[in-house]
Amino acid sequence: MLHPLDHYDMADLPDELAAELGVLSAHIVRHVQALPHISRAHVYRIGDGGAHLHIWFFARPEGQTQLYGSWMPVWDDLLPEYPSDVADADAATVADALVVSIGGRRAAAEEAKHV
Repeated sequence: MLHPLDHYDMADLPDELAAELGVLSAHIVRHVQALPHISRAHVYRIGDGGAHLHIWFFARPEGQTQLYGSWMPVWDDLLPEYPSDVADADAATVADALVVSIGGRRAAAEEAKHV
């Protein structure tokens, strides 16, 4: 999930942050889809009832063709559990690729987990 540090919803997101959201989302999708066991990354804005912007990224596993389309958030609850060691390694790979492709740095807590 991606969300701004400050409290915004999509409609009141300043143009500068909206542009950054678009670029950052595209980079996240590229890096998630570069994982060897992922076929597609889906991007959703979900959160009716909440006024804070949350952008969700769902990865469709390789070979899971039944997950095509807009039902991905529903299927996510029905899939076997994503092993935490694989999830952590995938998150680290995507975070490292983001730093290389768009800049920035990992949060100190994340860096300590992967040293």
